Amino acid sequence: MSKDSEEFQITKENQLRRLKQAQMQRKVKYQKKRLKRMRSFLKFLIVLFIMGLCYLIVKLPQWKLSSAAFDKVDNPSLEIINNKIVPSYKILSALRCNQVPQEPIFMVKTEHLKESIMHLEPVQDVYIRRFWFPARLQIIVIERTPILTISPEANVPPIAFFSVDGTLIGREYMPLDPSYKTWLILTYGTKDDYRSWDEAKVRMFRTLAQSVEDLSGEKVEYIDYKNPDDIYIKIPTVNIRIGKMSSSTMNRIARLPSLLPQVKMLNKKVKYIDLRWEETNYIKLDE
Repeated sequence: MSKDSEEFQITKENQLRRLKQAQMQRKVKYQKKRLKRMRSFLKFLIVLFIMGLCYLIVKLPQWKLSSAAFDKVDNPSLEIINNKIVPSYKILSALRCNQVPQEPIFMVKTEHLKESIMHLEPVQDVYIRRFWFPARLQIIVIERTPILTISPEANVPPIAFFSVDGTLIGREYMPLDPSYKTWLILTYGTKDDYRSWDEAKVRMFRTLAQSVEDLSGEKVEYIDYKNPDDIYIKIPTVNIRIGKMSSSTMNRIARLPSLLPQVKMLNKKVKYIDLRWEETNYIKLDE
C-alpha cells in the first residue's frame, strides 16, 4: 500500500473516531438535559405536594376552637385555673359576651376575652394561653387578695370582703375559701358606711389587727366597729376596748403584754380590758 493510501486510511479512521466522540458527547449532553428537566419537574411536584399538605394541615378542624368552647366549663377546649373566689361559671358567662373565634388558634386575638373577664370585681389580672394542636385556651386568673370580711354580727356569715388594695367585693362571691386569712369587722354600715371605705381605711384595720396579734400572741377573732366611737377587739382570752381611733391608739395597745398575764391570773370572769385612756387602763370584771 502506498504512503498516500496509508495516510488516507488514517485520516478516515480519525474522522470516524471524532464523529463517534461527537455523537457520544451529544448523547451525554442530551441525557444531562433530560435529567435536569426531570429533577426540575420532581422539585415542582414536591413543592406542590408540600404546599397541598400544608394547606390540608392548616385546614384541619383541630386548629380551631370548638364552636361549643364557651358552652360549659368542663370541655376540652377551655381550662380555667387559679380561681378560688370567682366561680368558673361566672368566668364562662363573661366569655360568652364574645363569639368563639373562628380563625385558627395561632391567629386568635385574646385581648377582648381578657377585657370581658377583667370586668369581674375580684379579678386583678388575667393571662390567656393558646395551645395550638388541638386548639384550646387556658385562662389563668389572678384574683385580688382578701384581707377583711364584713358582717353585722359575729355569728352571722360575712356578707362582703375587702381586698388588700381596698376593693369591696359583694355577697355574690361569698363565702371565701378557708385558706384565706382575713380579719372580721363587725359593722352595721350606718354610722360609718363600709361601702365608702377606701384603701387607707382598710390598711388601718389591717394594722390594728396585726398589732394586737403581735402583742398578744393570739388571733383576733373580730373587731367590733358597730360604734366607731367605741371599738372593741376580741381575742380568745379577753375583749379589748380601745374606744375611738386616734393617734395614741397604737401606744395604748402596746400595754397588752403587761395586762394579759394579769387577766389570765384572775379567777373571775373578765368583761374587757379598757384601753380608752391615755394615762390609765384597767380590767373590767363581768359582774
